[in-house]
Amino acid sequence: MQTQTDLHSSSPNPAPRTSSATTDSLSVTAPGQLRVIKRNGAVVIYDTSKITVAITKAFLAVEGGNAAGSSRVHESVATLVGEITNIFKRRMPSGGSVHIEDIQDQVELALMRSGEHKIARAYVSTAANARVNATSNRSRRISAATSW
Repeated sequence: MQTQTDLHSSSPNPAPRTSSATTDSLSVTAPGQLRVIKRNGAVVIYDTSKITVAITKAFLAVEGGNAAGSSRVHESVATLVGEITNIFKRRMPSGGSVHIEDIQDQVELALMRSGEHKIARAYVSTAANARVNATSNRSRRISAATSW
């Protein structure tokens, strides 16, 4: 009996193909990796690009669209993301899981320490909106699942 993998290969002993979902789940459980516990309970790989986007959005909210092309903003964001990542790597040198809200707290602290108080307020506001959206989405899923 041929499997789906056999049908797509011309070699007699094809290597099994792995889906990106399988690869992602293996990466999340790999030792030494930082992981993030999302609000919905899912565990994902720690991704600095998501922190970069969130901080950049806060800068844009305060400084307007011109901030997107500013080398000062890009350098500040890169420095902040590096500092935040190093904090978690120092805390968990063997890897481990961090809750999303712990990451948000560290972002806020890093912004405040660097003197970016208005940016920190914008970031907190954005994070609070994300928290509210996640809560309302969860409530809608629960009510949809329990409605008869």
